[in-house]
Amino acid sequence: MTQPNSPEHSANVNVDQTRIVLRKELLARRRQTPAEIRQQWDQLLMSGLLTWCEQHQPSSVGVYWPIHAEPDLRACYSQMTQMGIQLALPWVVEKNAPLCFLAWEEGDAMASDDYGIPLPAQREHLIIPDVLLIPCVGFTVQGYRLGYGGGYYDRTLALHAKCHAVGIAYQSALTEFDRGIHDIRLHEILTEQRHLELV
Repeated sequence: MTQPNSPEHSANVNVDQTRIVLRKELLARRRQTPAEIRQQWDQLLMSGLLTWCEQHQPSSVGVYWPIHAEPDLRACYSQMTQMGIQLALPWVVEKNAPLCFLAWEEGDAMASDDYGIPLPAQREHLIIPDVLLIPCVGFTVQGYRLGYGGGYYDRTLALHAKCHAVGIAYQSALTEFDRGIHDIRLHEILTEQRHLELV
């Protein structure tokens, strides 16, 4: 643990402050992109994702329900299920803890979590997906992700090191930032323009 007045602590504070500014800029950029443009990008992303699934044939994938103008992949989730892939949605059980994942498929009864995000109504069928699709506010060419600041995915990847982490982002989210001490590198990043393989 770093001491409050140590150089390491000051460096971490500076990194956090820089990320707060960068996060706001990237989120504003994403929200300001016309919806019809984002929908076109989503179609390209979904096509790339389905091709990836056909090539790699994962048995289970942690997907996500989009918020804050994130890439919306929901239209291809049923196709993933038809491929025999078990889907799961992330569940924030408590703050400062890893995510849990609830098995899910389209048509399941849903209820909102504490943040208003839809989740399966059942809270018993937990799985650890082989692959996690992780939405990115920003990302670097080195494979590091900028999220919303809660650290949930980093804690999850630290706990479940065998999970294959695929970042999902628009190409406009490509940026630069200093790696934080808890940042975990993604294995791949998929955008509407490119597939960045990092491992």
